[in-house]
Amino acid sequence: MVPFAGWEMPVQYTSTLKEARAVRSHAGVFDVSHMGRIRLEGGQATGLLEWVATNAVASLKAGRARYTCLCNEEGGIIDDAIYYRLGEEEYTLVCNAANREHVLSWLKRWVEERYCDVALEDRTAETAMIALQGPEAVALLDGLCADNVAELRPFNWASMNVAGVSVFAARTGYTGEDGFEFILAGRDAPRLWQPLIDRGVTPCGLGARDVLRLEASYMLHGNDIDTTTTPIEAGMERFVHLDKEFAGVEALHRQVEAGVKRHLVGLRVRGRQIARKGYPILAGGREAGEVTSGTLSPTLDSSIALGYVSVEFAHPGQALAVSMRGRPVDAEVVSLPFYSRKR
Repeated sequence: MVPFAGWEMPVQYTSTLKEARAVRSHAGVFDVSHMGRIRLEGGQATGLLEWVATNAVASLKAGRARYTCLCNEEGGIIDDAIYYRLGEEEYTLVCNAANREHVLSWLKRWVEERYCDVALEDRTAETAMIALQGPEAVALLDGLCADNVAELRPFNWASMNVAGVSVFAARTGYTGEDGFEFILAGRDAPRLWQPLIDRGVTPCGLGARDVLRLEASYMLHGNDIDTTTTPIEAGMERFVHLDKEFAGVEALHRQVEAGVKRHLVGLRVRGRQIARKGYPILAGGREAGEVTSGTLSPTLDSSIALGYVSVEFAHPGQALAVSMRGRPVDAEVVSLPFYSRKR
């Protein structure tokens, strides 16, 4: 157990690698109650989300969800988040634990300045969030739920009863596998957790979560993206709609027109050493960038990393090196994602 953003969080239950392999081959369950859960409701809730989110909100139908970036006026990424449309002017926004207060302050600013007809409610403390991830997730839920969970499509949500517990169930996740994320009353969390464990689901900690998200090339705020990086630099253009108004859109327009100077890339690193955050990336012996995340992938049986490099070195096949404690280790730029599950 370690302290993380004000929470006590499990790094691992048995072994990070065993837990990661269980999610890829069967199923794992994560307590992700540290994630922020913010309710937005009122006549201008859609307008507020349109202003803070980089992609379109109004076109989203009730019962569906979208992944987005929340940018400041300079185009820097305050956080990445998922918003779920509950009704005409009602949403739940799930953000990163370490950024919850920042996201709340950002939303409150715009409520005060532009969107006064919105009520914000931080529901993080009173609710829990549990993620069931893996290729057997649907089959496992079939025995616990009267609803046909297989009919719930990716990035859709529904209210249902699982193991006798009322839950908000979304077919979303952070592992690259099929699965679900459940939001429920905090007091009911053990009543959902234990039946999953009893059915052989592997409990997983932060270590496995980080390995799995990196294999799937999902960004981690504070490592791969932050307020000093933009979605354009991070290769997240598909989540940015430059044809609409939102905070930071002018800065991102200017960056697109001028061209970026650096870009986030994937690296396959020779050997089994881990390229850790902050390690220099070298091109021809000279520093060309910096590692933001790295791990030893049990799925790919190789060392992988993400990092920003100057654009001239950002194309797949580019030979580079990572400086590990002053010693260069060969690496190659590869296409992302590192891992993609079979559909």
